[in-house]
Amino acid sequence: MLNNFLAFSTLVSIWFSLLASLITLYGAIRFWIRHSKKIVSITPLKRYPTITIVVPAHNEELVIAKTTKGILDLNYPASKIEVLLYADNCQDKTAFEMRKAVDRPEYKYRNVQIIERQGSGGKAGVLNDALEIAQGEYICVYDADALPEQNALYFLVKKVLENPSRYMATFGRNKTRNAKQNFLTRCINQEVIVSQRIQHVGVWNLFKIGRIPGTNFIINTEYVRSIGGWQQGALTEDTEISFRIMEDGYLIALAYNSEAFEQEPEHLRDYYYQRLRWAKGNYQVVINNFKHLFDRSNWRVKLETFYLTCIFFWFNLAVVLSDIIFFVDLGCVVARFFNPKIPIIFAMDSNLLLMQLLLINWLLMILLYVTQINLALATQYGQATSDQIWLALGSYFTYSQLFIAISIQAVCSVIGDKIFKRDGSKWVKTKRFAD
Repeated sequence: MLNNFLAFSTLVSIWFSLLASLITLYGAIRFWIRHSKKIVSITPLKRYPTITIVVPAHNEELVIAKTTKGILDLNYPASKIEVLLYADNCQDKTAFEMRKAVDRPEYKYRNVQIIERQGSGGKAGVLNDALEIAQGEYICVYDADALPEQNALYFLVKKVLENPSRYMATFGRNKTRNAKQNFLTRCINQEVIVSQRIQHVGVWNLFKIGRIPGTNFIINTEYVRSIGGWQQGALTEDTEISFRIMEDGYLIALAYNSEAFEQEPEHLRDYYYQRLRWAKGNYQVVINNFKHLFDRSNWRVKLETFYLTCIFFWFNLAVVLSDIIFFVDLGCVVARFFNPKIPIIFAMDSNLLLMQLLLINWLLMILLYVTQINLALATQYGQATSDQIWLALGSYFTYSQLFIAISIQAVCSVIGDKIFKRDGSKWVKTKRFAD
């Protein structure tokens, strides 16, 4: 009885996860159909608010010069930009590379401060330090490896000016700048494109829910001050502050034309520890905000909490259980060739093997996975190729399964941090590469 209940619950959970994916996909398709024929033009804004651009950098000597140059070359009035470059607890030449880039003749009169910081709090600590001295109406954040497209800031500001009293922050899209390096970066590139062009777009289009992605976004300076800044020690300070914005009834708007190019991990170890940090941070945020499902928070907070709870707990558990059930039944079927008396452990009362239903589920998940990737690629110039289809199939059985292992370790780590009162804010820095 228990095994049948467990098996049936797993099936229903997977069907529900497929439905949630289809709803998001529907929202994204509607968005891109409506926007695919729009001609984007760069016209003067009705006003140009002062922007403080903050770049937290910890041992980023290989990438910081190119990022600094990209920021100083943004298509936005130079007199309206304040740049704060933080060399945060660096043991390399990050500060030297910053000065070398800023000292170029064309940037002689730019408002740039290079701050060699010795402090705690990680990225959130840097942002809070910057918050104390920022002069801009909005704070814009770029990671050290995030190279903004020339009009990235323009589109962020343009979007926030559509409704400045409601849009407390706006965020753009990020692309993989080393996508063709190897199999891992090609898979990451597909993941990023689906995340940016299907999930973020679909959720914004249907529910007007946005999520600050950590880089390539602007946020109202006075608002951040009013809530006490970023949470110190948070592994995903972006997700944490996104919830606080929604709790206060404001929106985080999508500026879909704003783009920045990030450098992704090129080795499996670097990828694993980066995603483990992200997963731990997201689990921490979900656990901390789970109470909103039962309090009087607004419906967007409840929906976002429910969605993330499903993604990180329910759906991941369902996938793990379905894999276990499938392979246990498969083992039983093979064993019956040698001993017909061995029972099929997870068999339905109608003698229909649950393994067969799970096989259908697997095929549906693979089909939806490949469909999402290829629809996302079709919205970005030069990405939709036949090679990407085969890569999507290959990544389903390799790259995407790795995230399940990362999620399991992240959950165990978060629980362990709570039980043993460990410092869960420590993380391994992602290795950078010269490009």
